[in-house]
Amino acid sequence: MKADHYEIEMAGIKRSLPLFEVAPGVRIAVLNILGDTELVEACATAIADKLKGFEFDVLFTAESKSIPFAHALSVRTGKPYVVCRKNYKSYMGKALKSTSNSMTTQQEQLLILDEKDIPLIKGKKVVIVDDVISTGSTLHALTTLLEMAGSNPDYEIASILTEGAKDDWPNVICLGHLPIFKD
Repeated sequence: MKADHYEIEMAGIKRSLPLFEVAPGVRIAVLNILGDTELVEACATAIADKLKGFEFDVLFTAESKSIPFAHALSVRTGKPYVVCRKNYKSYMGKALKSTSNSMTTQQEQLLILDEKDIPLIKGKKVVIVDDVISTGSTLHALTTLLEMAGSNPDYEIASILTEGAKDDWPNVICLGHLPIFKD
């Protein structure tokens, strides 16, 4: 019988993550931090400690699961955060757009940087924030937006977890790694 959960500890907090099939015979452990205040707060404290000594101006994330993590990290570091949205709203003006292909949605997703947020990024040192970095598709879309907005190209990447081939993420500041489960 195959397991239906993966046990993990992040920042001293233990969670049992459900396994979800993303392709025939391929499952991932799903980390959903939305509403998990205890985990978000602990992880933000741990990542903020790991960011000490790094010079940066702003945190940069994608909508939606990583927003509470970016917010808690912003509180701890005293740095503002910018959220790239998934849907364009008319008040966003001349927004910048990029696309990603998330493993969990299995379709192309649009990421949009609001025109009013571009000055917060332009010329600035940025830390990209995510909950889980898996394929790197969202990361690529975010870095594309940073380039389009004229940020300092020397950015850091912080995530609660990485997933997949551990060697693919040597420069990510994180708290742990999730394997991909193949039946």
